[in-house]
Amino acid sequence: MDHQYIRAGLDDGIATIILHRKPLNVLNIAMMEEINVALKAFMESKVKLLVFRAEGKAFSAGVEVSEHMGGQAERMIEVFHGMFRLMDKLSVPSIAVINGMALGGGCELAIYCDMAIASEKATIGQPEIQVGVFPPIAALVMPHIMGRKKAMELLLSGDIISAREAMELGLINKVVDHKELEAEAAAFIKKFAKNSGIVLKFTRSALMERTIEKQGKDLVSIEDIYFNKLMKTHDANEGLRAFIDKRKPKWEDK
Repeated sequence: MDHQYIRAGLDDGIATIILHRKPLNVLNIAMMEEINVALKAFMESKVKLLVFRAEGKAFSAGVEVSEHMGGQAERMIEVFHGMFRLMDKLSVPSIAVINGMALGGGCELAIYCDMAIASEKATIGQPEIQVGVFPPIAALVMPHIMGRKKAMELLLSGDIISAREAMELGLINKVVDHKELEAEAAAFIKKFAKNSGIVLKFTRSALMERTIEKQGKDLVSIEDIYFNKLMKTHDANEGLRAFIDKRKPKWEDK
């Protein structure tokens, strides 16, 4: 598939999307639209597995901060959340291959995948709180993966953690030597790809049956909090503007 910011392809039932926006694969609206186009195209083919990986030194450093503001914010959330809704609709097991930092929206994409394998050099985190916002997808899925208390700690602090700590918390399945990531990822993917695609799909559906329906409803509520409450506050707009201006935010708690 011909795209500017991603590479997408299908080989022997394995659908792969490679993030390709240098230097840190920051997700902008155009890039996320391309991901959505690729996901929709995969629905027209026989897909066993969906794999997300990235070129360069980062998986993704997050979503373009400037697109959180003004008239772009609603479209940004629409295409960002559209990726996850399409992943659910595709309904095949998904795997993230995390080669470096996965922060903000990049972290959300990685942890929304059903499984993840990471380089020992990888780091993950949701630093959004430090710029006055919160990560809707992480708020949705992290408590189910690691429990509410640890999710609270990570999302309210904005801490960035190592791949090994993320594995201990259940966010990552396997951590490997950085030089061996490609070979280890290929072997990890092969474990599942050798099985029946339809059985993989139904097994995932059985595991996710109640989760997906509940997540869909909860995401609507979270989007309402984000747009109609959070983004109307002084501090959310101040935090984003301060990040763009490269200065410390001046919080007013309102």
